[in-house]
Amino acid sequence: MSLLPFVQWLADTSGSVALRESLYVYPLVESVHVLTLCVFLGMAVMFDLRLLGITLTTVPTSQLKKRLGPWITGGFIVMMTTGVLLLYANPMRSYQSLWFRMKMVALALAGVNAFVFHRTIDQRIAEWDEDPVPPSAARFAGARSLVLWTIVVVAGRMIAYNWFDCDRQPQPGIVNTLAGCVVLSAGAR
Repeated sequence: MSLLPFVQWLADTSGSVALRESLYVYPLVESVHVLTLCVFLGMAVMFDLRLLGITLTTVPTSQLKKRLGPWITGGFIVMMTTGVLLLYANPMRSYQSLWFRMKMVALALAGVNAFVFHRTIDQRIAEWDEDPVPPSAARFAGARSLVLWTIVVVAGRMIAYNWFDCDRQPQPGIVNTLAGCVVLSAGAR
């Protein structure tokens, strides 16, 4: 089952066209997306580095979580909202972008990592809260978070470049498959 018909319909809606063609709103949404990414990621990296036992080792993890948590949550909510608006503005380009697909996979895995951390390791924070170096499960969660968010940011940035865009043919079959390109044969064009 392909999402392509839905994505094509979405791209043709008046709201998508208006946002995509807006002189001021689209750049504003994109700027807010990047700025809130900085807020979210800056705070999340500080927390992850604490989980790794690299920095702020004298600060109890629960205190750091309490102080950074609202910033992480607020940044994430605004970042995701503006990200959805950017997707809505240009759904065909996103749908047929290898980089966008990589970003979405890494984003989903980062979400799973955070969910598992909060449902398991974080539930026992009282046992290791003041330890300069948290237990290995917390360190692995922090390391996974750093790697996955790095992939999200790099892949997100690469969406702007058309190295693997479907409108640049011919490309290797694997790229067309992974990017979801609909390639017409030479006689059908």
